[in-house]
Amino acid sequence: MSPVFDCHDEAQLLAGMRQARQAIGRGELVVLPTDTVYGVAADAFSARAVQGLLEAKGRGRQSPPPVLVAGVATLRALVAEVPEPVERLVEAFWPGGLTIVLPAQPSLSWDLGDTFGTVAVRMPANNLALELLEETGPLAVSSANLTGQAAAITAADAQRMLGDSVAVYLDGGPSLTGIASTIVDATSLVGSGSAPLVRVLREGAVARTDLRGVLGDLLEPDPTPGDSPGEQS
Repeated sequence: MSPVFDCHDEAQLLAGMRQARQAIGRGELVVLPTDTVYGVAADAFSARAVQGLLEAKGRGRQSPPPVLVAGVATLRALVAEVPEPVERLVEAFWPGGLTIVLPAQPSLSWDLGDTFGTVAVRMPANNLALELLEETGPLAVSSANLTGQAAAITAADAQRMLGDSVAVYLDGGPSLTGIASTIVDATSLVGSGSAPLVRVLREGAVARTDLRGVLGDLLEPDPTPGDSPGEQS
């Protein structure tokens, strides 16, 4: 059975972080707490590891995972461009529960699935996750659940669903909110194609009204009653 480390215990924290780093380096999966829900993580630059993440969740390549980063410098390295409105979003909501979709840096050698040249990036507001990201580099991270089931808000929830498909479980206690990140598509802000509007793909931890306060009319019009929200990752 895959080990679970109580990260409130200093000795277990040190051992868990060491084993998590080693597991990521071997292309294996790790479950870790974030500021939203628990995530299952893989080396973003290992196609085999990312495929293992998708298989563990019961998902296909048409549902590529977001990438968690330790800071804005890594964001700049992963995307083709950071438009000024995205700079404002990052300043307002990072670290935190906002995932931003942008065109990926074309020179990167990775395979996250059927991304159509984009990448979804987030900096989590969780010290344990940030420490691991500082040591491993960008991680492909999706919510730690089987597709169609509720996102895990405890390590035990994640272990019940994912079992031994995950090499290491880092237990940071129950998620503070249990609300998944808000996902916005800012790809139209790059280049000179379609009208520059930021679209909300999934409403979550960051409210649409707060996005509007930062973006103004660059945010798509609010949905009419009856529109369905985005799906949980």
